Amino acid sequence: MADMTPENMSTERAQPIDMVALDEVVSFTSDLIRIDTTNRGNGDCEERPAAEYVAERLAAAGLEPTLLERTPGRTNVVARIPGTDPTADALLVHGHLDVVPAEPADWSVHPFSGEVRDGVVWGRGAVDMKNMDAMVLAVVRAWARAGVRPRRDIVIAYTADEEASAIDGSGFLADHHPELFEGCTEGISESGAFTFHAGPGMTLYPVGAGERGTAWLKLTAHGRAGHGSKVNRANAVSRLAAAVARIGHHEWPLRLTPTVRAALGELAALHGFDVDVESEHFDPDALLAKLGPAADLVASTVRNSANPTVLEAGYKVNVIPGQAVGFVDGRMLPGGEDEFSTTMDELTGPDVDWEFHHREVALQAPVDSPTYAKLRAAVERFDPAGHVVPYCMSGGTDAKQFSRLGITGYGFSPLKLPVGFDYQALFHGVDERVPVDALHFGVRVLDHYLQTA
Repeated sequence: MADMTPENMSTERAQPIDMVALDEVVSFTSDLIRIDTTNRGNGDCEERPAAEYVAERLAAAGLEPTLLERTPGRTNVVARIPGTDPTADALLVHGHLDVVPAEPADWSVHPFSGEVRDGVVWGRGAVDMKNMDAMVLAVVRAWARAGVRPRRDIVIAYTADEEASAIDGSGFLADHHPELFEGCTEGISESGAFTFHAGPGMTLYPVGAGERGTAWLKLTAHGRAGHGSKVNRANAVSRLAAAVARIGHHEWPLRLTPTVRAALGELAALHGFDVDVESEHFDPDALLAKLGPAADLVASTVRNSANPTVLEAGYKVNVIPGQAVGFVDGRMLPGGEDEFSTTMDELTGPDVDWEFHHREVALQAPVDSPTYAKLRAAVERFDPAGHVVPYCMSGGTDAKQFSRLGITGYGFSPLKLPVGFDYQALFHGVDERVPVDALHFGVRVLDHYLQTA
């Protein structure tokens, strides 16, 4: 990267985003989509080709990327951009390279074509999250061409395995290579600062300031094996089915975290409702019923949740098995972990054992911090009519693993999207795609924020 000292830097923010950067973000997104990094779980994935792709382009920008693997082929890339202020805390910018599976027969275009059609880039990873990977890459290369350096060190991490356990990705990096993230106190990544159209004339940009914790459960029901024609009051399948039904129908109590309370307060004000969200008499459900489309940003995060997803039992129709297994996707709000475990004990009952198949912490980030204010300002600079609001993600990201290093994470991968574009439905969905204009917006916003962070 070209040298730029504080003495010869302009007091004005540099403007490095040119047509080259705008073209590159599109081509990088398309190229990365064409590199099939499908993560089927249980180690069935190879991110190395995508990791080598980004590493080559980081190196061409004057950086020194490091490639690291816990398992052969499951490659991570980490690079550091030195800042102009050596006393400032460093910032982590991270994105994952793997994607969830896609069935080509279900799609309008092949999910790994990376086709650019009518101003839209199509393919698996277009929003989750090869778009953000490409935006960061385009910004870094634009800085190199223009001789721009940020104020604080920026550590860039492209990770493996986010779509499964992260054991080969951010978990491996945090546990075995913490020195690469020295000085990092905050981080930004996926699932935030996208356009959410909440009704006529109301454009929101939710910025992630929290995540529910991951609680994937394995349920095991034990019983007495026997012939399918005989009465059997100790049927493992029946016991599992009863437990799963109780879990699926359970009504979880309200639990408002500071992030969710702040989100409800801002949404209420934007809709013109005079509501005191700090009052002990505040009724979140009543407010959600009046918020229209905006309620979708909050509804999944006012409670813990548990959804049965997998059942495994038996091998022949006339044989009662002695064991039945099920899996549940549970999510826990910050502070709701004890309630979750106690409730699972009650719902599974004495004949079904449960354990954490995969567990990660819940997160919260302050919404009254200078960092959040700068994230808000960066978005609103490029869309003055938009309203940035905080929200808690119903799922999770690599920020969970990086939190082990004391890094506070925000969801911030900016995209300006047209009315009718259902961004959230495209996560893991069919016909995943991203508008070219949205990528251009994102590059400009990221450049502005990372220079001012």
